[in-house]
Amino acid sequence: MPKRETAGAPKRMLTTLDGVVLIVGLVLGAGIFRAPQLVAAGSSTGEVFLALWVLGGFMSLVGALCYAELAATYPSTGGEYHFLSRAFGIRIGFLCAWSRLTVIQTGSIAFLAFLVGDYAVAISGTGSPSWTPAIVAAAVVVLLTALNLAGLRQGCRMQYALTSLEVLALVAVITAGFLPATLSAPDLGSPAVAAPPSLGVALALVFVLLTFGGWSEAAYLSAEFRDRRRGVVRTLAWGLGVITLLYLLVNAAYLHRLGLGGVASSSAVAADVMQESVGGWGAVAVSLGVIIAALSSANATMITGARSNYALGRDLPLFGFLGGWDEQQATPRAAFVLQGAIALGLVGFGSLARSGFEAMVAYTAPVFWLILLGSGVSLFVLRRREPARSRPFRVPFYPVTPLLFCAFAGYMLHASVAYAGRGALLGLAVMVAGIPIITWARVRAAPDVPTEPVVSRGVS
Repeated sequence: MPKRETAGAPKRMLTTLDGVVLIVGLVLGAGIFRAPQLVAAGSSTGEVFLALWVLGGFMSLVGALCYAELAATYPSTGGEYHFLSRAFGIRIGFLCAWSRLTVIQTGSIAFLAFLVGDYAVAISGTGSPSWTPAIVAAAVVVLLTALNLAGLRQGCRMQYALTSLEVLALVAVITAGFLPATLSAPDLGSPAVAAPPSLGVALALVFVLLTFGGWSEAAYLSAEFRDRRRGVVRTLAWGLGVITLLYLLVNAAYLHRLGLGGVASSSAVAADVMQESVGGWGAVAVSLGVIIAALSSANATMITGARSNYALGRDLPLFGFLGGWDEQQATPRAAFVLQGAIALGLVGFGSLARSGFEAMVAYTAPVFWLILLGSGVSLFVLRRREPARSRPFRVPFYPVTPLLFCAFAGYMLHASVAYAGRGALLGLAVMVAGIPIITWARVRAAPDVPTEPVVSRGVS
Protein backbone atom coordinates (compact mmCIF):
# COMPACT_ATOMS: atom_id res chain seq x y z
CA MET A 1 0.00 0.00 0.00
CA PRO A 2 1.50 3.36 -0.98
CA LYS A 3 2.23 5.82 1.77
CA ARG A 4 -0.36 8.58 1.86
CA GLU A 5 0.74 10.88 4.68
CA THR A 6 4.00 12.73 4.24
CA ALA A 7 5.58 15.87 5.58
CA GLY A 8 6.30 17.08 2.06
CA ALA A 9 5.35 20.46 0.75
CA PRO A 10 1.89 21.03 -0.70
CA LYS A 11 1.56 20.88 -4.48
CA ARG A 12 0.72 23.87 -6.63
CA MET A 13 -2.82 22.96 -7.64
CA LEU A 14 -4.85 26.17 -7.21
CA THR A 15 -5.72 28.51 -10.07
CA THR A 16 -6.39 32.20 -9.58
CA LEU A 17 -10.10 31.50 -10.06
CA ASP A 18 -9.94 28.92 -7.25
CA GLY A 19 -8.38 31.54 -4.99
CA VAL A 20 -10.94 34.22 -5.89
CA VAL A 21 -13.85 31.84 -5.24
CA LEU A 22 -12.39 30.83 -1.86
CA ILE A 23 -11.77 34.42 -0.76
CA VAL A 24 -15.10 35.76 -2.02
CA GLY A 25 -16.88 32.85 -0.38
CA LEU A 26 -15.04 33.44 2.89
CA VAL A 27 -15.52 37.21 3.03
CA LEU A 28 -19.13 37.28 1.83
CA GLY A 29 -20.33 35.72 5.04
CA ALA A 30 -23.41 36.36 7.11
CA GLY A 31 -21.96 39.72 8.21
CA ILE A 32 -23.48 41.55 5.25
CA PHE A 33 -26.91 40.48 6.53
CA ARG A 34 -26.19 41.65 10.11
CA ALA A 35 -23.63 44.47 10.10
CA PRO A 36 -25.35 47.15 7.92
CA GLN A 37 -27.87 48.10 10.62
CA LEU A 38 -25.01 48.60 13.09
CA VAL A 39 -23.08 50.69 10.55
CA ALA A 40 -26.18 52.76 9.81
CA ALA A 41 -26.63 53.41 13.54
CA GLY A 42 -23.23 55.11 13.56
CA SER A 43 -23.81 57.15 10.38
CA SER A 44 -25.31 60.64 10.33
CA THR A 45 -26.41 60.50 6.68
CA GLY A 46 -26.78 57.99 3.87
CA GLU A 47 -23.71 59.43 2.20
CA VAL A 48 -21.63 58.75 5.31
CA PHE A 49 -23.08 55.23 5.47
CA LEU A 50 -22.00 54.42 1.90
CA ALA A 51 -18.67 56.23 2.36
CA LEU A 52 -17.82 53.91 5.26
CA TRP A 53 -18.22 50.90 2.96
CA VAL A 54 -15.99 52.55 0.36
CA LEU A 55 -13.42 53.27 3.09
CA GLY A 56 -13.62 49.65 4.20
CA GLY A 57 -12.85 48.50 0.66
CA PHE A 58 -9.95 50.95 0.40
CA MET A 59 -8.47 49.90 3.75
CA SER A 60 -8.75 46.26 2.76
CA LEU A 61 -7.04 46.95 -0.57
CA VAL A 62 -4.15 48.74 1.19
CA GLY A 63 -3.71 45.74 3.45
CA ALA A 64 -4.05 43.33 0.54
CA LEU A 65 -1.18 45.02 -1.31
CA CYS A 66 1.07 44.48 1.72
CA TYR A 67 0.00 40.86 2.04
CA ALA A 68 0.51 40.33 -1.68
CA GLU A 69 4.19 41.23 -1.37
CA LEU A 70 4.68 39.07 1.71
CA ALA A 71 2.86 36.07 0.24
CA ALA A 72 4.54 36.31 -3.17
CA THR A 73 7.99 36.66 -1.58
CA TYR A 74 7.51 34.06 1.16
CA PRO A 75 4.89 31.61 -0.12
CA SER A 76 3.90 29.25 2.68
CA THR A 77 0.88 27.41 4.03
CA GLY A 78 1.72 29.18 7.30
CA GLY A 79 0.68 32.61 5.99
CA GLU A 80 0.89 35.20 8.76
CA TYR A 81 2.51 32.66 11.08
CA HIS A 82 5.33 32.34 8.54
CA PHE A 83 5.74 36.11 8.07
CA LEU A 84 5.84 36.80 11.80
CA SER A 85 8.23 33.90 12.41
CA ARG A 86 10.69 35.18 9.81
CA ALA A 87 10.53 38.74 11.12
CA PHE A 88 10.42 38.21 14.88
CA GLY A 89 11.31 34.56 15.51
CA ILE A 90 9.20 31.45 15.63
CA ARG A 91 8.08 32.03 19.22
CA ILE A 92 6.23 35.19 18.19
CA GLY A 93 4.90 33.45 15.11
CA PHE A 94 3.62 30.63 17.29
CA LEU A 95 1.26 33.02 19.11
CA CYS A 96 -0.32 33.79 15.74
CA ALA A 97 -0.81 30.11 14.86
CA TRP A 98 -2.02 29.35 18.39
CA SER A 99 -4.57 32.19 18.20
CA ARG A 100 -5.90 30.93 14.90
CA LEU A 101 -6.21 27.41 16.31
CA THR A 102 -7.96 28.42 19.53
CA VAL A 103 -9.70 31.76 18.84
CA ILE A 104 -10.02 33.09 15.32
CA GLN A 105 -10.62 30.17 12.95
CA THR A 106 -12.30 27.70 15.29
CA GLY A 107 -14.39 30.41 16.93
CA SER A 108 -15.54 31.62 13.52
CA ILE A 109 -16.41 28.08 12.40
CA ALA A 110 -18.48 27.47 15.55
CA PHE A 111 -20.29 30.80 15.25
CA LEU A 112 -21.10 30.25 11.58
CA ALA A 113 -22.31 26.73 12.32
CA PHE A 114 -24.61 28.07 15.04
CA LEU A 115 -25.92 30.63 12.57
CA VAL A 116 -26.89 27.78 10.22
CA GLY A 117 -28.65 26.04 13.11
CA ASP A 118 -30.58 29.15 14.16
CA TYR A 119 -31.84 29.89 10.65
CA ALA A 120 -32.59 26.25 9.89
CA VAL A 121 -34.85 26.12 12.95
CA ALA A 122 -36.47 29.44 11.98
CA ILE A 123 -37.25 28.18 8.47
CA SER A 124 -38.68 24.90 9.76
CA GLY A 125 -41.25 26.85 11.78
CA THR A 126 -41.67 24.03 14.26
CA GLY A 127 -41.47 24.06 18.03
CA SER A 128 -37.98 22.61 18.11
CA PRO A 129 -36.19 22.05 21.44
CA SER A 130 -33.75 24.75 22.52
CA TRP A 131 -30.80 22.45 21.85
CA THR A 132 -31.72 21.86 18.19
CA PRO A 133 -29.47 24.68 16.82
CA ALA A 134 -26.50 23.12 18.65
CA ILE A 135 -27.21 19.73 17.05
CA VAL A 136 -27.41 21.33 13.61
CA ALA A 137 -24.22 23.29 14.30
CA ALA A 138 -22.36 20.16 15.34
CA ALA A 139 -23.58 18.37 12.20
CA VAL A 140 -22.31 21.26 10.04
CA VAL A 141 -18.84 21.06 11.62
CA VAL A 142 -18.67 17.28 11.19
CA LEU A 143 -19.94 17.23 7.60
CA LEU A 144 -17.73 20.08 6.36
CA THR A 145 -14.71 18.56 8.09
CA ALA A 146 -15.43 15.18 6.47
CA LEU A 147 -15.83 16.83 3.07
CA ASN A 148 -12.45 18.54 3.32
CA LEU A 149 -10.79 15.38 4.59
CA ALA A 150 -11.81 13.83 1.28
CA GLY A 151 -9.47 16.25 -0.50
CA LEU A 152 -8.80 19.76 -1.75
CA ARG A 153 -10.72 19.23 -4.98
CA GLN A 154 -13.84 18.19 -3.10
CA GLY A 155 -13.58 21.17 -0.77
CA CYS A 156 -13.09 23.52 -3.71
CA ARG A 157 -16.06 22.09 -5.61
CA MET A 158 -18.28 22.68 -2.61
CA GLN A 159 -16.88 26.21 -2.34
CA TYR A 160 -17.70 26.94 -6.00
CA ALA A 161 -21.29 25.82 -5.46
CA LEU A 162 -21.78 27.70 -2.19
CA THR A 163 -20.15 30.91 -3.44
CA SER A 164 -22.28 30.90 -6.60
CA LEU A 165 -25.47 30.51 -4.57
CA GLU A 166 -24.31 33.17 -2.11
CA VAL A 167 -23.67 35.72 -4.86
CA LEU A 168 -27.04 34.92 -6.43
CA ALA A 169 -28.72 35.53 -3.05
CA LEU A 170 -27.06 38.95 -2.76
CA VAL A 171 -28.04 39.80 -6.34
CA ALA A 172 -31.64 38.90 -5.47
CA VAL A 173 -31.57 41.28 -2.47
CA ILE A 174 -30.01 44.03 -4.59
CA THR A 175 -32.69 43.57 -7.26
CA ALA A 176 -35.47 43.61 -4.66
CA GLY A 177 -34.08 46.78 -3.11
CA PHE A 178 -34.22 48.66 -6.40
CA LEU A 179 -37.64 47.43 -7.54
CA PRO A 180 -40.19 50.24 -7.94
CA ALA A 181 -41.60 51.05 -4.53
CA THR A 182 -45.29 51.48 -3.83
CA LEU A 183 -44.45 54.42 -1.58
CA SER A 184 -42.11 57.31 -2.25
CA ALA A 185 -38.47 56.42 -1.87
CA PRO A 186 -36.93 57.51 1.43
CA ASP A 187 -34.49 60.39 1.60
CA LEU A 188 -30.91 59.19 1.34
CA GLY A 189 -29.86 61.66 3.99
CA SER A 190 -32.60 60.96 6.50
CA PRO A 191 -31.26 60.68 10.06
CA ALA A 192 -30.78 57.32 11.74
CA VAL A 193 -33.61 57.87 14.21
CA ALA A 194 -32.94 54.60 16.02
CA ALA A 195 -29.21 55.09 16.33
CA PRO A 196 -27.97 54.48 19.86
CA PRO A 197 -26.24 57.67 21.03
CA SER A 198 -23.06 55.80 21.97
CA LEU A 199 -22.64 54.24 18.53
CA GLY A 200 -20.32 56.45 16.47
CA VAL A 201 -18.34 56.32 13.25
CA ALA A 202 -15.39 54.55 14.90
CA LEU A 203 -17.50 51.61 16.02
CA ALA A 204 -19.38 51.59 12.72
CA LEU A 205 -16.04 51.20 10.95
CA VAL A 206 -15.22 48.23 13.21
CA PHE A 207 -18.28 46.43 11.87
CA VAL A 208 -17.50 47.44 8.26
CA LEU A 209 -14.00 45.98 8.56
CA LEU A 210 -15.41 42.89 10.25
CA THR A 211 -17.65 42.35 7.23
CA PHE A 212 -14.62 42.71 4.94
CA GLY A 213 -12.59 40.37 7.17
CA GLY A 214 -11.11 37.28 5.56
CA TRP A 215 -9.19 38.67 2.58
CA SER A 216 -5.92 38.05 4.46
CA GLU A 217 -6.60 34.30 4.30
CA ALA A 218 -5.22 34.31 0.75
CA ALA A 219 -1.76 34.22 2.34
CA TYR A 220 -2.43 30.68 3.57
CA LEU A 221 -2.99 29.49 0.00
CA SER A 222 0.18 31.08 -1.41
CA ALA A 223 2.19 27.84 -1.51
CA GLU A 224 -0.51 26.13 -3.57
CA PHE A 225 -1.04 28.60 -6.41
CA ARG A 226 0.14 27.46 -9.83
CA ASP A 227 1.15 31.05 -10.60
CA ARG A 228 3.63 31.77 -7.84
CA ARG A 229 4.42 35.25 -9.09
CA ARG A 230 0.91 36.67 -9.52
CA GLY A 231 -1.49 34.14 -8.03
CA VAL A 232 -1.95 35.87 -4.67
CA VAL A 233 -1.92 39.37 -6.20
CA ARG A 234 -4.63 38.53 -8.72
CA THR A 235 -6.68 36.65 -6.14
CA LEU A 236 -6.69 39.61 -3.76
CA ALA A 237 -7.30 42.23 -6.47
CA TRP A 238 -10.19 40.41 -8.16
CA GLY A 239 -11.62 39.13 -4.91
CA LEU A 240 -11.73 42.51 -3.19
CA GLY A 241 -13.03 44.16 -6.36
CA VAL A 242 -16.00 41.79 -6.52
CA ILE A 243 -16.64 42.03 -2.78
CA THR A 244 -16.53 45.85 -2.64
CA LEU A 245 -18.86 46.16 -5.63
CA LEU A 246 -21.39 43.75 -4.13
CA TYR A 247 -21.24 45.46 -0.74
CA LEU A 248 -21.83 48.90 -2.24
CA LEU A 249 -24.75 47.68 -4.34
CA VAL A 250 -26.47 45.78 -1.54
CA ASN A 251 -26.11 48.66 0.93
CA ALA A 252 -27.37 51.13 -1.65
CA ALA A 253 -30.35 48.81 -2.12
CA TYR A 254 -30.97 48.79 1.65
CA LEU A 255 -30.92 52.60 1.69
CA HIS A 256 -33.16 52.92 -1.36
CA ARG A 257 -35.81 50.65 0.10
CA LEU A 258 -35.73 51.48 3.84
CA GLY A 259 -33.86 54.75 4.27
CA LEU A 260 -31.07 55.23 6.78
CA GLY A 261 -33.40 55.26 9.77
CA GLY A 262 -35.09 52.10 8.57
CA VAL A 263 -31.77 50.31 8.11
CA ALA A 264 -30.56 51.36 11.56
CA SER A 265 -33.76 50.24 13.30
CA SER A 266 -34.06 46.93 11.47
CA SER A 267 -33.14 43.68 13.20
CA ALA A 268 -32.98 41.82 9.85
CA VAL A 269 -32.39 44.40 7.15
CA ALA A 270 -32.23 42.03 4.16
CA ALA A 271 -35.42 40.26 5.25
CA ASP A 272 -37.17 43.64 5.62
CA VAL A 273 -36.11 44.64 2.11
CA MET A 274 -37.46 41.39 0.68
CA GLN A 275 -40.67 41.72 2.73
CA GLU A 276 -41.24 45.24 1.39
CA SER A 277 -40.53 44.23 -2.19
CA VAL A 278 -41.89 40.74 -2.78
CA GLY A 279 -43.85 39.74 0.33
CA GLY A 280 -43.53 37.21 3.11
CA TRP A 281 -41.80 34.50 1.13
CA GLY A 282 -38.87 36.90 0.69
CA ALA A 283 -37.96 36.53 4.39
CA VAL A 284 -37.68 32.75 3.91
CA ALA A 285 -35.47 33.32 0.86
CA VAL A 286 -33.19 35.60 2.88
CA SER A 287 -32.95 32.99 5.63
CA LEU A 288 -31.80 30.47 3.03
CA GLY A 289 -29.31 33.06 1.79
CA VAL A 290 -27.89 33.49 5.31
CA ILE A 291 -27.52 29.71 5.65
CA ILE A 292 -25.67 29.52 2.32
CA ALA A 293 -23.44 32.45 3.27
CA ALA A 294 -22.60 30.89 6.63
CA LEU A 295 -21.83 27.51 5.05
CA SER A 296 -19.66 29.17 2.40
CA SER A 297 -17.65 31.10 4.98
CA ALA A 298 -17.34 28.10 7.29
CA ASN A 299 -16.04 25.87 4.50
CA ALA A 300 -13.47 28.42 3.31
CA THR A 301 -12.42 29.12 6.91
CA MET A 302 -11.79 25.42 7.42
CA ILE A 303 -9.62 25.20 4.30
CA THR A 304 -7.34 28.10 5.27
CA GLY A 305 -7.37 27.38 9.01
CA ALA A 306 -6.14 23.82 8.58
CA ARG A 307 -3.14 25.07 6.63
CA SER A 308 -1.82 27.25 9.45
CA ASN A 309 -2.28 24.27 11.79
CA TYR A 310 -0.24 22.12 9.40
CA ALA A 311 2.54 24.72 9.34
CA LEU A 312 2.57 24.75 13.14
CA GLY A 313 3.00 20.96 13.21
CA ARG A 314 5.80 21.17 10.67
CA ASP A 315 7.86 23.48 12.90
CA LEU A 316 7.01 22.48 16.48
CA PRO A 317 7.54 18.86 17.60
CA LEU A 318 4.91 19.24 20.32
CA PHE A 319 2.35 19.66 17.53
CA GLY A 320 4.18 17.38 15.11
CA PHE A 321 1.12 15.21 14.55
CA LEU A 322 -0.38 18.16 12.63
CA GLY A 323 2.53 18.21 10.16
CA GLY A 324 1.33 15.33 7.98
CA TRP A 325 0.22 16.12 4.43
CA ASP A 326 -1.86 13.72 2.34
CA GLU A 327 -0.22 14.28 -1.03
CA GLN A 328 -2.78 12.24 -2.94
CA GLN A 329 -5.72 14.31 -1.67
CA ALA A 330 -3.68 17.53 -1.22
CA THR A 331 -4.91 18.08 2.30
CA PRO A 332 -3.52 18.22 5.89
CA ARG A 333 -5.77 15.56 7.40
CA ALA A 334 -4.72 15.71 11.06
CA ALA A 335 -4.91 19.51 10.99
CA PHE A 336 -8.52 19.29 9.79
CA VAL A 337 -9.41 16.74 12.47
CA LEU A 338 -8.02 18.84 15.35
CA GLN A 339 -9.62 21.99 13.99
CA GLY A 340 -12.98 20.25 13.75
CA ALA A 341 -12.63 18.82 17.27
CA ILE A 342 -11.91 22.26 18.79
CA ALA A 343 -14.80 23.79 16.84
CA LEU A 344 -17.08 21.05 18.15
CA GLY A 345 -15.91 21.83 21.68
CA LEU A 346 -16.80 25.49 21.15
CA VAL A 347 -20.20 24.44 19.82
CA GLY A 348 -20.73 22.45 23.02
CA PHE A 349 -19.71 25.44 25.13
CA GLY A 350 -21.89 27.75 23.06
CA SER A 351 -24.93 25.54 23.60
CA LEU A 352 -24.67 26.29 27.33
CA ALA A 353 -23.79 29.99 27.20
CA ARG A 354 -24.00 31.34 23.66
CA SER A 355 -23.38 35.03 22.92
CA GLY A 356 -24.52 36.99 19.94
CA PHE A 357 -22.96 38.58 16.89
CA GLU A 358 -21.53 41.55 18.81
CA ALA A 359 -19.98 39.28 21.47
CA MET A 360 -18.16 37.31 18.77
CA VAL A 361 -16.67 40.59 17.52
CA ALA A 362 -15.50 41.34 21.06
CA TYR A 363 -13.83 37.93 21.35
CA THR A 364 -12.05 37.76 17.99
CA ALA A 365 -11.53 41.31 16.69
CA PRO A 366 -8.71 42.51 19.01
CA VAL A 367 -6.62 39.38 18.35
CA PHE A 368 -7.37 39.56 14.63
CA TRP A 369 -6.21 43.17 14.31
CA LEU A 370 -3.15 42.58 16.48
CA ILE A 371 -2.02 39.87 14.06
CA LEU A 372 -2.67 42.08 11.04
CA LEU A 373 -0.71 44.92 12.65
CA GLY A 374 2.21 42.57 13.31
CA SER A 375 2.13 41.36 9.71
CA GLY A 376 2.26 44.95 8.46
CA VAL A 377 5.28 45.69 10.64
CA SER A 378 6.96 42.48 9.44
CA LEU A 379 7.00 43.90 5.90
CA PHE A 380 9.30 46.72 7.06
CA VAL A 381 11.49 44.31 9.03
CA LEU A 382 11.90 41.84 6.17
CA ARG A 383 12.52 44.57 3.58
CA ARG A 384 15.40 45.89 5.68
CA ARG A 385 16.80 42.52 6.69
CA GLU A 386 16.65 40.91 3.25
CA PRO A 387 17.14 43.69 0.69
CA ALA A 388 18.51 41.30 -1.94
CA ARG A 389 15.58 38.90 -1.71
CA SER A 390 13.71 38.39 -4.99
CA ARG A 391 10.27 39.94 -4.65
CA PRO A 392 7.89 38.93 -7.46
CA PHE A 393 5.55 41.70 -6.33
CA ARG A 394 6.45 44.92 -4.54
CA VAL A 395 3.86 46.96 -2.73
CA PRO A 396 3.42 50.28 -4.59
CA PHE A 397 4.30 53.60 -2.94
CA TYR A 398 6.47 51.97 -0.27
CA PRO A 399 6.73 52.94 2.59
CA VAL A 400 3.50 54.98 2.48
CA THR A 401 1.22 52.04 1.72
CA PRO A 402 2.38 49.77 4.57
CA LEU A 403 2.46 52.76 6.93
CA LEU A 404 -1.18 53.42 6.06
CA PHE A 405 -2.01 49.77 6.66
CA CYS A 406 -0.26 49.75 10.03
CA ALA A 407 -2.07 52.95 10.99
CA PHE A 408 -5.42 51.44 9.97
CA ALA A 409 -4.69 48.21 11.85
CA GLY A 410 -3.53 50.08 14.95
CA TYR A 411 -6.64 52.24 14.90
CA MET A 412 -8.90 49.20 14.50
CA LEU A 413 -7.09 47.40 17.31
CA HIS A 414 -7.74 50.36 19.60
CA ALA A 415 -11.36 50.72 18.44
CA SER A 416 -12.12 47.02 18.83
CA VAL A 417 -10.63 46.92 22.35
CA ALA A 418 -12.54 50.07 23.30
CA TYR A 419 -15.75 48.50 21.99
CA ALA A 420 -15.19 45.07 23.50
CA GLY A 421 -14.08 46.26 26.93
CA ARG A 422 -13.78 43.24 29.19
CA GLY A 423 -14.88 41.01 26.32
CA ALA A 424 -11.56 41.68 24.60
CA LEU A 425 -9.70 40.18 27.55
CA LEU A 426 -10.97 36.66 26.88
CA GLY A 427 -9.59 36.38 23.36
CA LEU A 428 -6.33 38.06 24.35
CA ALA A 429 -6.04 35.80 27.40
CA VAL A 430 -6.38 32.70 25.24
CA MET A 431 -3.68 34.11 22.94
CA VAL A 432 -1.34 34.81 25.87
CA ALA A 433 -1.96 31.28 27.18
CA GLY A 434 0.25 30.10 24.32
CA ILE A 435 3.35 31.76 25.88
CA PRO A 436 4.11 29.02 28.44
CA ILE A 437 3.55 26.37 25.77
CA ILE A 438 6.10 27.81 23.35
CA THR A 439 8.48 28.55 26.25
CA TRP A 440 8.40 24.92 27.33
CA ALA A 441 8.28 23.28 23.90
CA ARG A 442 11.35 22.44 21.87
CA VAL A 443 11.32 24.35 18.59
CA ARG A 444 12.30 22.84 15.27
CA ALA A 445 12.29 25.70 12.80
CA ALA A 446 11.64 25.34 9.11
CA PRO A 447 14.82 25.72 7.02
CA ASP A 448 14.20 29.39 6.22
CA VAL A 449 12.64 30.46 9.54
CA PRO A 450 14.79 31.57 12.50
CA THR A 451 13.97 30.24 15.96
CA GLU A 452 14.89 33.69 17.28
CA PRO A 453 14.71 37.07 15.55
CA VAL A 454 17.86 37.93 13.65
CA VAL A 455 19.46 41.27 14.47
CA SER A 456 19.11 43.49 11.45
CA ARG A 457 22.42 44.39 9.87
CA GLY A 458 21.02 47.11 7.72
CA VAL A 459 22.13 47.77 4.17
CA SER A 460 25.79 48.36 3.51
